[in-house]
Amino acid sequence: MGLERLTFIDLPAHEGDGGFDHAGVHGATGHCYVAHTANDAVDVIDLTAARYVGSITGLAAVAGALVDDASGLVFTSNRGENTVGIIEVGSTPVVTKVEVGLRPNGLAYDPGRRRLLVAHVGDPAIAGSRTVSIVDVESRRRVLDVPVPGRTRWTVFDPQADAFHVNIADPAQIVVVDAGNPVALRRHVDVPHAGPHGLDIDVAQRRIISACDAGVLVALHADTGAVLHTAPLSGAPDVIFLNRALRRVYVAIADPGVIDVFDSSSFKRLETVTTEPGAHTIAFDERRNMVCAFLPESHRAALYVDRASAGG
Repeated sequence: MGLERLTFIDLPAHEGDGGFDHAGVHGATGHCYVAHTANDAVDVIDLTAARYVGSITGLAAVAGALVDDASGLVFTSNRGENTVGIIEVGSTPVVTKVEVGLRPNGLAYDPGRRRLLVAHVGDPAIAGSRTVSIVDVESRRRVLDVPVPGRTRWTVFDPQADAFHVNIADPAQIVVVDAGNPVALRRHVDVPHAGPHGLDIDVAQRRIISACDAGVLVALHADTGAVLHTAPLSGAPDVIFLNRALRRVYVAIADPGVIDVFDSSSFKRLETVTTEPGAHTIAFDERRNMVCAFLPESHRAALYVDRASAGG
């Protein structure tokens, strides 16, 4: 067996344009935090109870939510006001905002140094706006900006390499930022397909997995950049997550509205699960092997559990 749909969870209707975007899960509570871009809010869902809890508002054009389980912090990229939000998990969340660069998007967290990397979309008409920022979470301030060669997409932290990996849409690259000394890029890694978008990392196996706009899933060696695997997708992807325990990769594809599920070792496609047209973002709860797909047309979340066994 594979992804089994458990239920749907109703979410607030869209107040404007934009639908849903990146989401993260706080494993200890089972709460999922999803960017509801259309509402300038982060919606909170209790995955264990399969219910909508409430919304954290005042986050202009929020593009992503990242959760650090150990610290109980939620980070948001607020693209409409060029800030990131720092929120402590709890019943009455308080948002602290830090100014960053132009149109923040991707987020990755270095828990040892308590540093957040913020990757910006920027504006091609504004010189020097294609950057990543480093935010010191302890002091709640931006400490550094690093230029990158193009529009960023998602980003991940690699504790073994002590580095951040950042997808660049064009030129098709992954840039590597030294976490300990981020004043310059450590290296550029060419991606052999257009538009690197969704990104995740298998730290133990030293693989970076990138889903590209060209409709291809690519695995690269995290240290050398060598291409290890490629596989065709059902369409242009967005958010991806790696299930390390079950060795699965979940890829959200808005058109036609599916989740492609791959074996992360062989890159064989195992199944394609129908969601809804426009559903380009998912969340993954690794403690419970749950996947949550966000459905923009019906303003719902579809909750799945992965019934697969490891290696089979």
